[in-house]
Amino acid sequence: MAQETFKRYEKKYLVSQSQYEAFLSDLQEYIVEDKYANYTICNIYYDTSHYELIQKSISKPFYKEKLRLRSYGRVQEDGKVFLEIKKKSDGIVYKRRKQMPLSVAVDYVQGNAKLENGGQIGQELDWFLRRYQVIPKVYIAYDREAYVGKEDDRLRITFDRAIRYREERLDLAEDTEGSLLLPEDQMVMEIKIPDSFPFWLARLLSKHKIYPTSFSKYGTYYKQKMLKERKHVR
Repeated sequence: MAQETFKRYEKKYLVSQSQYEAFLSDLQEYIVEDKYANYTICNIYYDTSHYELIQKSISKPFYKEKLRLRSYGRVQEDGKVFLEIKKKSDGIVYKRRKQMPLSVAVDYVQGNAKLENGGQIGQELDWFLRRYQVIPKVYIAYDREAYVGKEDDRLRITFDRAIRYREERLDLAEDTEGSLLLPEDQMVMEIKIPDSFPFWLARLLSKHKIYPTSFSKYGTYYKQKMLKERKHVR
């Protein structure tokens, strides 16, 4: 059964191709490839008609939340997807998700179906949908390379490249194509860990001058969209 709840610290970093290569070389002593080392993640981000959720998120509040529909690669109409609420409070990330067929997930978010045996997570999803009245806003996909710690597999280090988006065909059963969100030689590294960083990892980050950032894929898309619209108005 797929894991439904997560609680961890997540740190994000923007790294160049050259930083990635040098950093990964030094990491080999401490990490191994994840069970699923390379895969494509596809997401539909939901928001209110006026982008209430992402506007609140980029204002850096103490607490924020978002809703997305996620698949690992392109799916068929009855393929399995995850409907996720991702929350962040005081630096800690909490994720609640339910796995279901794509058609069921779409009907549920649109208010045309109910979750059966949803439990506590189902109740949280119900509350979220009643409160925000969300609609699909953007499709964002990326190719992920994943590693785990040799001594502690709760440590995860991932590299997301070719982050791409589209504002049409908001369907996980479609292809994974889109416009690039970042320059081709730039990627997002995420470090996910239940508690503090091991010393060796902090040392290597410092050595390679890799520093944390508050980067958000959906947030970056939204900022770029607003910038284009303002330029168009001028």
